[in-house]
Amino acid sequence: MAHLTVSVEYAIHCLLWLAGSAGAPLSSRDLAELQGISQSFLAKIFPKLEKAGIVVGSEGVRGGYRLARAPAEISVLQIVDAIEGDKPLFDCQEIRDRCAVFGDAPPVWATAGVCAIHAVMLKAEQAMRDELAAHTLADLAVTFAGKAPPEFILQVQDWMTERAGARKPGRQSKPEPPS
Repeated sequence: MAHLTVSVEYAIHCLLWLAGSAGAPLSSRDLAELQGISQSFLAKIFPKLEKAGIVVGSEGVRGGYRLARAPAEISVLQIVDAIEGDKPLFDCQEIRDRCAVFGDAPPVWATAGVCAIHAVMLKAEQAMRDELAAHTLADLAVTFAGKAPPEFILQVQDWMTERAGARKPGRQSKPEPPS
């Protein structure tokens, strides 16, 4: 798990809207516009989520993405891994065996076992992964729902419904891929 990028934040925000969409597909274009983020950037995130089995896409004018599983079955760790891959947080370079004093042959004591620095980083990464695995999309949705007034959620749902209704066959010059 490398440095967490903005892609993770964008993905989680979009997935929260999908969690509240009652299974209706939402367009990545609409999700991007709703949140004021780049459509082209977001279009690169959804295929990763689809490949990981977090969302499913549907084609067509009224297509889009919906969750592939219940929000309670999607951990934050699964989302992070889908977006960032399983790269380690720390990439140990084993410089302990390159000490100039050792010449070409470092002593066994210098390189035996896991490097103390690497060991600490491994423990930190495991703690982070455990914490991310302990929280689901459903947990985040409950927190969000507790903060946002009900009228806001209704406004967003109305906005999404209006956007979906405005997309009619023939209004686009080319069919939109799953968005």
